[in-house]
Amino acid sequence: MRTDCHWLVQPNPCDFPSLFKHFMNKLLSFPVTFRTTLVLFALFLLPLTGPVRAQSPLPEPTRQELLSGLKILFWQKSGDPNVLLKMRIQSGAAYDLAGKAGMMALLGDVLFPEAETRQYFTDELGGRLEVATDYDGLTISMSGRSSGFERMIELLRNALMSTPLSPEIVTRLREARIQMLRDTNATPSSVADRAIAARLFGEFPYGRPASGAAETVARVDRGDLMQARERFLNADNATLVIVGGLDDRRTMRTLRQLLGNWRKSDRVVPPTFRQPEPPDARTLIVHRPGIQDAEIRLATRGLARADKDYLAANVLAAVARDRWQVALADISKAPVFVRHEAHTVPGMFVLGTSVKNPNAAKALAAAQSVIRSLTATPPTATELEKARSELSSELTRQLSEPASLIELWLDAETFKLGSVNQLASGLRILTASDVQAVAGRLFKEKPVAAVILGNYDELKSGFGNLEKFEVLGDPSITPATNKAGPPPTKKP
Repeated sequence: MRTDCHWLVQPNPCDFPSLFKHFMNKLLSFPVTFRTTLVLFALFLLPLTGPVRAQSPLPEPTRQELLSGLKILFWQKSGDPNVLLKMRIQSGAAYDLAGKAGMMALLGDVLFPEAETRQYFTDELGGRLEVATDYDGLTISMSGRSSGFERMIELLRNALMSTPLSPEIVTRLREARIQMLRDTNATPSSVADRAIAARLFGEFPYGRPASGAAETVARVDRGDLMQARERFLNADNATLVIVGGLDDRRTMRTLRQLLGNWRKSDRVVPPTFRQPEPPDARTLIVHRPGIQDAEIRLATRGLARADKDYLAANVLAAVARDRWQVALADISKAPVFVRHEAHTVPGMFVLGTSVKNPNAAKALAAAQSVIRSLTATPPTATELEKARSELSSELTRQLSEPASLIELWLDAETFKLGSVNQLASGLRILTASDVQAVAGRLFKEKPVAAVILGNYDELKSGFGNLEKFEVLGDPSITPATNKAGPPPTKKP
């Protein structure tokens, strides 16, 4: 290798430790003024090499659409012996019928009712089959060797177009889901999460668990599932993403043959729901005797996933978490979390932690103080850079993993977000003013729901400054002794 800086080159230029030692010796031999100039120049360049770097643009997928309306995104990976595909039905648990939470999750269960089908993916294709349901959609994930691609699409076709809804299958899978929900350990953390969602949203779909509850799934009958299949399992309500070692001609030929006659709906059911009432202003105390650590939750209505301030709200969540962690340093070392849960329609911005029962009121007050500071004080340069760096690292991880990358593209289709490549650029241009502005949108003159789950006998010692609260779960507390008094009157 020829270079004008010949003093760097030693007889063995690939011996990097020796090369570095030689470089440092030569550098130290230079005059002090020259070395000082190099250091100052390096310090000048340092801000330009911060943790939030531009991501290399990802290759856009090949986009196709069948006559039935099924949208297809395809990445060809030449030489890859495997294939990964995900199909999202763009109607999820938000469409569960009233009093029947878990209906869409049960519909996902009946798509592939036999354990042998999942075993086939594991044993014969070297992959796996999964079905997951959240508020925004029902997602079918399949992976395996590309040689089995046609068989995978055939199984997908049978599930979607000949959904097995016999009375025996529905009864068996409903009982299995009920038993699974009963067997799932209800930890204090999960109970608090459900309590804050119900407190904030009431009867709104996001106030009930997407997976359902034993008592609500028990009300789902075969007719409900048949109606849901007719309304939602339609080609123009779905997106299919495929990544793997397949050529375009083979892929599209298989999809046209097996999914080309999948029914197109008369109309896609829009996500229109009656907006929830403002939450009760009182702090809800959920009495749990015998536990030493109280679970604290505060929440307000968040933003929709397609909102222009979505990224700013995620940065705000990281800033809020760090400020609350500092504020709790004297009373708790437990980690805190702040999440922005965005969906098709505005979701939830929630803060949570766990502290000893006597410190619960102080932790709640600290969180309320942090919320006020978010609207009054923009993040510092250090806070902003730390939050952006954290989100950038997570985005880099997602972009590097095929399964996570597919989820990003499915989100882009589901929520009409445009290109995934815009996420990194949108994160880089966020300013402190943007973050403070979204704090104003979320918290200024907006009600904040609050829940404390813990042992009331130990909690109440710290309630001297808690003006209004409501207690659930302690039979010794009657409306006459409840400090909160009657709930506030809600506007019709």
